[in-house]
Amino acid sequence: MFKYLLLKTIFTISDVDVVDRSRYDMSFKYFLEMSPEEDVINPSSLTKFRKLRLKDMDLLNLLIGKTVSIALEKGIIKSRSIIVDATHSLSRSNPYSPLEVLRQRSKLLRKAVYSMDDDFKDQMPDKNESNDIQKEIEYCRELQKRIESDTTLSEIPAVKEKLNLLKETVEDTQEELYHIQRYGCQGWSQDCRQPFFWLQDTFGNDRGTDHSSGYCYLG
Repeated sequence: MFKYLLLKTIFTISDVDVVDRSRYDMSFKYFLEMSPEEDVINPSSLTKFRKLRLKDMDLLNLLIGKTVSIALEKGIIKSRSIIVDATHSLSRSNPYSPLEVLRQRSKLLRKAVYSMDDDFKDQMPDKNESNDIQKEIEYCRELQKRIESDTTLSEIPAVKEKLNLLKETVEDTQEELYHIQRYGCQGWSQDCRQPFFWLQDTFGNDRGTDHSSGYCYLG
């Protein structure tokens, strides 16, 4: 599972697409230590593992730590001092909010569409200009709906991959918001501490936030 998640993080693709590419991409199969004819896991298993087993963890830092520990065990890395390029990692001191993540991924989808059909711009919904997360979710859902209405365009691999990623991000964001609004910390986090980048701006304010540590406290 960790290797699937590492591929997912490196290539910024959805659970569905990382599993789908693992069916035919020999470089993925090699990394996963699978024979060419070996079948892959069900995408829902990866989703459940990611949401239920890793929901209280910083996924990227966890994967980096796991990778380094394996490399040390195999003798690939000799030094105990590791320098990590943070270009692709999410910093707790400068994280993305859910709103920003949704906007980034809807932008990726629009760019993929325009690269195939520039005239499709006329069919796009108006962007959400507010900082309301629910309005952004509505915009993303409308964007998905309009692109999916063109079955030829939506089935192009480059577009479909970005479409699946946006769908997954919307679902994840809605699930997180539901848990926060219904349960607060209770029933959602074992120690009542969550990475701030999933919670900031959720309610349009800084209720109970600790910006220095990168965590948000809801109580």
